[in-house]
Amino acid sequence: MPYVLRAARPRQPALPRDARGTHSSGQDYEALRRECRRRGVLFEDPDFPATSASLFFSQQPHVPFVWKRPGDIVKDPKFVLGGATRTDICQGDLGDCWLLAAIASLTLNEKTLSRVVPLDQNFGPDYAGIFHFQFWQHNEWLDVVVDDRLPTFNGRLVFLHSAEHNEFWSALLEKAYAKLNGSYEALKGGSTIEAMEDFTGGVGEMYEVKRAPDNFYEILEKALKRCSMVGCSIDISNAAESEAKTRFGLIKGHAYSVTGIDEVSYRGQKVRLIRIRNPWGEMEWNGPWSDNSAEWRSVSLSEQKRLSQTALHDGEFWMNFEDFKVHFDKVEICNLTPDALEDNTPHKWEVTVHQGSWVRGSTAGGCRNFLDTFWTNPQIKLRLTEKDEGQDGCTFIAALMQKDRRRLKRLGADMLSIGYSIYESPSGAGHLNKEFFRYHPSKARSKTYINLREVSERFKLPPGDYVLIPTTFEPHKEADFCLRIFSEKKALTEDLDENVAIDLPEPPNPTLSSEETEEEKQFRALFEQISGEDLEITAEELQYILNTILKKIKNIKFKNLSLVSCRNIISLMDSSGNGKLEFDEFKVFWERMKKWINIFLEFDFDKSGSMSSYELRSALKAAGYQLNNYLLQLIVLRYSDEQFQIEFDDFLNCLIRLENASRVFQTLSVKNKEFINLNISE
Repeated sequence: MPYVLRAARPRQPALPRDARGTHSSGQDYEALRRECRRRGVLFEDPDFPATSASLFFSQQPHVPFVWKRPGDIVKDPKFVLGGATRTDICQGDLGDCWLLAAIASLTLNEKTLSRVVPLDQNFGPDYAGIFHFQFWQHNEWLDVVVDDRLPTFNGRLVFLHSAEHNEFWSALLEKAYAKLNGSYEALKGGSTIEAMEDFTGGVGEMYEVKRAPDNFYEILEKALKRCSMVGCSIDISNAAESEAKTRFGLIKGHAYSVTGIDEVSYRGQKVRLIRIRNPWGEMEWNGPWSDNSAEWRSVSLSEQKRLSQTALHDGEFWMNFEDFKVHFDKVEICNLTPDALEDNTPHKWEVTVHQGSWVRGSTAGGCRNFLDTFWTNPQIKLRLTEKDEGQDGCTFIAALMQKDRRRLKRLGADMLSIGYSIYESPSGAGHLNKEFFRYHPSKARSKTYINLREVSERFKLPPGDYVLIPTTFEPHKEADFCLRIFSEKKALTEDLDENVAIDLPEPPNPTLSSEETEEEKQFRALFEQISGEDLEITAEELQYILNTILKKIKNIKFKNLSLVSCRNIISLMDSSGNGKLEFDEFKVFWERMKKWINIFLEFDFDKSGSMSSYELRSALKAAGYQLNNYLLQLIVLRYSDEQFQIEFDDFLNCLIRLENASRVFQTLSVKNKEFINLNISE
């Protein structure tokens, strides 16, 4: 899939009220609803039709699904019945427990819920078969509209549904999220933190429970009080363990929500408890403090009421926090704002966002293990100027997210292993080259490269200038990315993409015939032999002359130039416009050609006769052309082969095109200056 490089310049974070409509008609939810009401029809979404293509991309439904509107399923459908709560989320026949766990957490914060699920929608008099939901995507809030046709089998919803059979907000939310990602099948398998971030625009942090800090209970308590969304899961050691049930009733490889944390008085002592919810709506913990365990008999009824403790078989249960640490392996926290969880002081964080791309052959350099290409990755400068209050360093969170991989599943894309490294930047340095990374270690980096949508870490570094390098683990892996920097004090960030600049020497004047070197005399003899008395040659004749010369040079492996190259040479050097090359023009070009040959040989590191496309930036710079990532990417797409190699003939064509373009640019600049001067004088 082709990737167009996106400039990684910093942007301000988007606000929910600025949600952008996404419907192909260009109309927003209200306009579409009014149009349906005017025409007296129910909305049918052409962007996400009621067909199997919206369900699956790699298989056909194993049963005949029938798309039905809520009014065709029950007599009295409701959007929300008795408030949107975590008991409204019951998993169907789709492996998206990670999403359902996030939705359950979403219901714990009324303000956040109403932003994602506008609650002024209903099946009342203004019903038009259309609903809308808002999601955060890569620093932008999107408003997604759907019709209310839902997949059913034997008259019942196939996927997510509410425990109340006439309540449909959760099923429609799942449909909108499936549309956002291309299909229902695209929602199979994922990390709870992914959906949490899409519901909030927040930043996620992951903890390994067995290695969590001593104050982990306090961290979770503070996170829930701040309305952060929290999920947890149990690791699996092999595929066979996926969704296997333990003897304590817990499900391995399954996403749970953390919905509460509290202390209870038990036989004169305080016991720390944590409340977990299984999105299946069933299968609960059966150990101490489970719904019908003996421990609750020693707890007063008022205390049980305060904790909302019930013995319903609804998938939600309490357990001792110490048991939780034994049985669960991972906890994911999505902070609605990236407030520090270590202390009680609220913080207002500065946020900058960079959008960029890893493009094969130019900016997809891979991790530091691949030194020859690592330096070609996008480079983001980070300037930390102010220490935290009362601290000796500057705290920031770097969150790197790969974009649209779930949507691209239908094209065979998977999550890439991503990460980043942070280096101290030399004073006044621009884009850092390979030699810098050869001799300088990183100051900080993400803990590991992992195939999650986002990798985020919290750091504290001394004030100063740093360069952050976002990468995939392996080179040549293409993806768009979004990098968010959250800092307690204002931090300055900028993309270290180079400015376009041209620095070419003045072309030498042709030597007089009486002052020609021995080489030039040999060229003249060959020229006269081919061209005749007028000493002018065509492109075909130039090809013969240059290839004859190249075959006599011992240290090069490229011996043949194409006819296209020779035509381009004439277009560059022909001053008379007759489509031929005079001998004096040839002599000037040959001096240039020798310089370009030497540059090519310098960057043909393995002496194979071709140059890696990742070295093109340096080679062009040596020839006098400093290009930004976007132009470099276009040139690589045009001139490199499938192995990211550039032959000399292509390198030559590239330089000729660049020189022609620079001449046009200089001509336009002169004309603009003359026009400006003329206007000033008038």
